[in-house]
Amino acid sequence: MTMSIPEYQEIGKADGNMLQKVLPKLFIPVVLILVGASSYGLGRLSTIYEKREPIEIRNENVASVVATENIIETATSSNKVETGTYVGSKNSKVYHLPWCSGAQRITESNKIWFASKEEAEKAGYRPAQNCKGI
Repeated sequence: MTMSIPEYQEIGKADGNMLQKVLPKLFIPVVLILVGASSYGLGRLSTIYEKREPIEIRNENVASVVATENIIETATSSNKVETGTYVGSKNSKVYHLPWCSGAQRITESNKIWFASKEEAEKAGYRPAQNCKGI
């Protein structure tokens, strides 16, 4: 039942020959699988940067809100149009994104609109801590 060293060497040579026969047959399928997986991943990444459609937000206090290219236009019932990306209150020094809960609690008469974070911070406002995305 014991094998000699030359017999083990013959088994090793046979396995090596077998590997040399199998590798060329596996090369093309493995390459195709890797190319397919890479293409799928790149396709998923490309959807992150596709152009987004404008969103419409309705609220009982606001007739319509349309967001396009980071500018939000608000038409109130008095047909007064205010534009901006960030909203703050006259009574506090915190700014929000318009869809945050803190921004929705601000009455229309107290809202101050800012086009950018820099504009809000120059006016002495700080970002809201509970508003995701600021």
